[in-house]
Amino acid sequence: MDDKSKMEINNLDFYYGDFQALKKINMLIETNKITALIGPSGCGKSTFLRTLNRMNDVIEGIRVEGEVFLDGENIYKKNVDVVELRKKIGMVFQQPNPFPKTIYDNVAYGPRIHGLKDRNKLNEIVEASLRDAALWEEVKDRLNKSAMGLSGGQQQRLCIARALAVKPEVLLMDEPASALDPVATAKIEELMEDLKKNYTIVIVTHSMQQAARVSDNTGFFLLGEMIEFDKAEKIFENPADQRTEDYITGRFG
Repeated sequence: MDDKSKMEINNLDFYYGDFQALKKINMLIETNKITALIGPSGCGKSTFLRTLNRMNDVIEGIRVEGEVFLDGENIYKKNVDVVELRKKIGMVFQQPNPFPKTIYDNVAYGPRIHGLKDRNKLNEIVEASLRDAALWEEVKDRLNKSAMGLSGGQQQRLCIARALAVKPEVLLMDEPASALDPVATAKIEELMEDLKKNYTIVIVTHSMQQAARVSDNTGFFLLGEMIEFDKAEKIFENPADQRTEDYITGRFG
């Protein structure tokens, strides 16, 4: 694993029962970069994303073969603490999913379940996380109001703040803007640009325009295989594989 890589994926196969959803995926995820995963629906992008912090473990009958390294440690080794792993590798889902609690309690949730009780420290974490998620100025006067009263875009940024509150190293984002309007989407994209200074980001997106705008590296998935993985400008301007070109130019998918 080279110094620039935060994660390394070697020969990853993934099965739901007898169905093989991912086939021999190999990839390096660079530190403090945005890696985008593109491809048609059902091609394995979200499944792959969830293998990176073992979110698929909760599904019955799955099987994983191959290796996924975080900072040189194989996350699929027997003795890995999955709770600790998910603290290091946070996740933001497609639909904003705030808890039916106050804005403050949503952000404080993670630090609290990891044992933090000091109110002053919690206050600092809540403010810092909301600032990092570009939401503090909009909500600082209503931290004790329900998170359910926020707009969709604000709810998604709250979910990002909640993920950041436990100080992850990697942030996985599964189509984080697909349920949002163009203005809210632009805010999320700006936010990702900002966050990559401190975090390594992997995003699944259906929008090739979004992948081209925000990502440093892009992987194209098709039928469970990663057809091509390269610098984003190379993928979008001069792909090596005809299938990548066909997808990007709208000939299929």
